[in-house]
Amino acid sequence: MDEKEVSKLWSTYRQNASKETKQALIAHYAQLVKIVAGRLGIYLNNYVEVDDLMGYGVIGLIDAIDKFDHEKQVKFETYASLRIRGAIIDEIRKLDWVPRTLRKKQKDLTKKCLEMEAEFGRPPTQEEVMKALEINEEEYFRLMQETNINTLISIDEHEGYVGSIKDEATQTPDQQIQRQELMEILRLAIESLSEREQLVIKLYYFEELTLKEISHILEVSESRVSQLHTNSIKKLRPQLHKYNLSFPL
Repeated sequence: MDEKEVSKLWSTYRQNASKETKQALIAHYAQLVKIVAGRLGIYLNNYVEVDDLMGYGVIGLIDAIDKFDHEKQVKFETYASLRIRGAIIDEIRKLDWVPRTLRKKQKDLTKKCLEMEAEFGRPPTQEEVMKALEINEEEYFRLMQETNINTLISIDEHEGYVGSIKDEATQTPDQQIQRQELMEILRLAIESLSEREQLVIKLYYFEELTLKEISHILEVSESRVSQLHTNSIKKLRPQLHKYNLSFPL
C-alpha cells in the first residue's frame, strides 16, 4: 500500500471509524508491531515468546489508531511505536515474573560499579567489572542482558514520553537549540564507541535492521550482535545520564 492509499484509508477512518477500516489500518501497521516486539525480544526472548509480545503490541497499535491526533504534525509511526512499546511493557510488568535473584543481581552489580567508579574516579571498564566479579565474557554479557530486563520492566515514564511529543514546527527557538544540543550530545556519545559498536547502534536504531540482518552484515552470530548491542548501551547510559537523557532499549 503506497502513501496515497494509506492517506485515503486514514481519511475514510476519520469520517467513519468502521471495523473494516480499522482492520485495514491494523494490517498495514502490523510490521511496526513486529519491529518493536523484536527489539524488546532481545531482552525477553528467554522468558516470553515473541508472539506474545506481538499480541501485547497489537493492543498498543489499536490504542494508537484510536487516539492519534492528526492535527499534531507527528508521524503516526513515531506515535504508534511508543504506544506499542508501552503496551508491551505494561503487560510484562503485570506478569511480575522477575525473580528475586535477578533483582539481587542488579542491585549487587549497581553497587559494585558505583564502588569502582568512586575508587577509580571514572566508570569501570568491562574488563575491570569482569575481574572484580570473577566472571568470564560470556557470563558478563549474560548478566548485562538479565539486568537490562529488570531495568526494562521497571520503566514507568513511557506514557509521559508519549504525551510529550510535540510538533517540531511549533517549537520555540530555545527548544530548537536545545534539541540540536541534545542531538550533538548523542552523536558524540555514539562516536565514543568502538567502530563495530557504532555500526550496530546505527544499523539497529537508525536503519531499523533486525539482529539477524546485522549478523549477516558483520558476518558474526546473532548472539555476538546482541553482545555488542548490550555493551554499547552499557557504555552510552552513563554518558547520557549526565544530561538526564536515556537511550531506548
